[in-house]
Amino acid sequence: MDQMDLKILQILQENARASLKEIASETYLSSPAISNRIAKLEKEGFIDKYMTRVNLKKLGYHIQAFIQLDLSPNQKKDFYPYIEQVPNVLECNCVTGEFSMLIKVSYPTTTELDDFINNLQQFGKTYTQIVFSTPVPTRGLTLHDFDE
Repeated sequence: MDQMDLKILQILQENARASLKEIASETYLSSPAISNRIAKLEKEGFIDKYMTRVNLKKLGYHIQAFIQLDLSPNQKKDFYPYIEQVPNVLECNCVTGEFSMLIKVSYPTTTELDDFINNLQQFGKTYTQIVFSTPVPTRGLTLHDFDE
């Protein structure tokens, strides 16, 4: 991993559809050199996945919420398969604090969110926060030379 790899990762984080030619023009490397570096970054696990950020509101998913769940450790074996199969769960994290799980969801209506929360309560106490606005949407980390 060198400064050029970090630059390539930064470009791809901002636009995963950037062409080899576009990346080459920003890095002053040839397209084949960029292709080889990207293949190496993929193989070594620095590039985990290419994704498109979809505007969920345009699709009718107007409600986003964070749900904290107090899950006892002995329920994890049942909870993990359950939460993985719920399509409206955008992210689920095991966290420290009063609640052990932090779940990000998106639903078209509060009624559907409420139905999900009612199902979720079989695993423990919940605390829900509905998102009003997102001043900083999900983004990549600004990459820099960590050796400096």
